[in-house]
Amino acid sequence: MKKKSMMDKMAREAYEKGSFNGVWLYGENGKIVSKGAYGFRDAENKLPMQEDTIFEMASVTKMFTATAVMLLVREGKLDLDDEYVKYFPDYPYQGVTVRHLLTHTSGMPDDFETDTWVCPAWEDENRIPPCSEILKFICESGEEASHAPGETFRYTDIGYCLLANLVEKLAGVSFEDFLKKNVFEPAGMKESAIYHTRRDGRPSDRFARNMVLEADGSYVPSDVSEETAPYVVGSDGLNGCDYLYTTIFDMLAWDRALREEKVLTRQEQMIMFTPVTLNSGEEFVDDDDESYGFGWCIEEDDDLGLIVSHSGGMPGLETWFEHFVDQDKVLIIFNCRDYRDLRAFRSFWDGLRAIAHGEEPDPVESIEDIALKDPDKSKWESFCGKYEHPEERDFIIDEVYLKDGELYANAIIEGDDLTFRLYPLAENEFGRKRGMLKVTFGDECLMYDDQTFKKI
Repeated sequence: MKKKSMMDKMAREAYEKGSFNGVWLYGENGKIVSKGAYGFRDAENKLPMQEDTIFEMASVTKMFTATAVMLLVREGKLDLDDEYVKYFPDYPYQGVTVRHLLTHTSGMPDDFETDTWVCPAWEDENRIPPCSEILKFICESGEEASHAPGETFRYTDIGYCLLANLVEKLAGVSFEDFLKKNVFEPAGMKESAIYHTRRDGRPSDRFARNMVLEADGSYVPSDVSEETAPYVVGSDGLNGCDYLYTTIFDMLAWDRALREEKVLTRQEQMIMFTPVTLNSGEEFVDDDDESYGFGWCIEEDDDLGLIVSHSGGMPGLETWFEHFVDQDKVLIIFNCRDYRDLRAFRSFWDGLRAIAHGEEPDPVESIEDIALKDPDKSKWESFCGKYEHPEERDFIIDEVYLKDGELYANAIIEGDDLTFRLYPLAENEFGRKRGMLKVTFGDECLMYDDQTFKKI
């Protein structure tokens, strides 16, 4: 398998289809097999993407937060089963341990979203709140726990922000400084650091701007877009869940540091790579047959053995780090511009992973590639009209109509209006470009998400 040429081909095709703008690196046995860069690191297409471009990591940062916690455990400054209230007595949820926070099993309320706290502070008070205010926000909310600690898994950013505050308290230095001295420097990650670029500014133009796709088809930085800026800017004072900035080469150094035990011992790593066990005695496993440990998603492959990974996402940003524990392999992908076609983006992402796993990838396909080239439009007018829908659904199609000979839908996604073209995939089946939605029209009805909605 010619992995180098296959990965480059997939990246180039995805870029040409508007669904990849970033960098990647794949290595085996400490050597780079494939790497590259496509696109631009700014919204104006003036600064070409380079292999050493510095990217925000989003939730890939969590593995480093968990590493910091493990280093404090090594020093005897805390125990994984210590309750959080031991260190922060005002924390209102009893029985929540450090382990629960690391494994997203704390049981903190389901409706805790950081934007309910950070966005108003930025918009109404003209400030970016620091991570230290999280405990105050939690206490003032008065929300009851959604479930007992350890009862179930529910992914949350705010738990990792609490862990960052714990690291600062016990280490006696800032979270940023602790990671620099105890993780990045020993690992040889020379260009990695925790930054708050919306609060403090971008240190150089080597830093990629996360770019979101506007309704008019243009790209703007996520911290400028009216839709995404309140969250992106307002949350920039947080720690633990995001705000590591790094390069593909530094993440390769992290892969080597893990194998060579420069920061964590093998035993400490295996504790982090152990799937969380719920109160029922069962290991948590998601729909993709993956488990979760301390800042790592965990997969057991029949042929490749133990694989740990983490993804990251912010508006206009997707990141991926995959560390093959039993095989000396690593895959790193960073993308900093909204995709124009979800199918092409997914097929590229899945294709690189397939190649890394030693499998033949499917081709990079956009919806234009699979849509009917000369569809029979004789029935399309009968598809048009308003359709019933339950108001409580997160996604609903409200109306279908014809425009310039093509079929369009007006939809509502989590309360926001959205209009998109419907591409014909079969006689009565249609798809959407920026989503995997499939809509099938029947007799005075349409069907999607395994439900049927009648025409009004």
